[in-house]
Amino acid sequence: MRKDDCIFCKIANGEIPSRTLYEDEMFRVILDLGPATRGHALIIPKEHFLNLYELPEEWCAKAFVLAKRMAEQMMEKLSCDGFNLVQNNGEVAGQTVSHFHIHLIPRYQEDGQKISWEQTEPAPEELDAVREAICREA
Repeated sequence: MRKDDCIFCKIANGEIPSRTLYEDEMFRVILDLGPATRGHALIIPKEHFLNLYELPEEWCAKAFVLAKRMAEQMMEKLSCDGFNLVQNNGEVAGQTVSHFHIHLIPRYQEDGQKISWEQTEPAPEELDAVREAICREA
């Protein structure tokens, strides 16, 4: 099901023109209009899912298989030096469009991008507490 006021639904379903790299019955892959690097693209499902948590497992599996295929093709065709797959969920995590999507970001030596985070040094007790919280039976 698509959402009428969602720009990514409109792009994915061809209502808004895009520079499409790939399309099938479930997904459209487009070049990002505000790219981090040369070739930065987005995988967008044609159905509306807010984020990863709403995405059915079948769609998730197909999205990441498609991401692998596109990354391989882009590595070869663009001669990039590395690759980032980025998938944000929620505003605090950097999601700016409320429609699940995966960023395909080719990386080049000296491209000036910093897609990383500051590492912390939690105490072993904190790591144990986090593990316990995640693994605890509901």
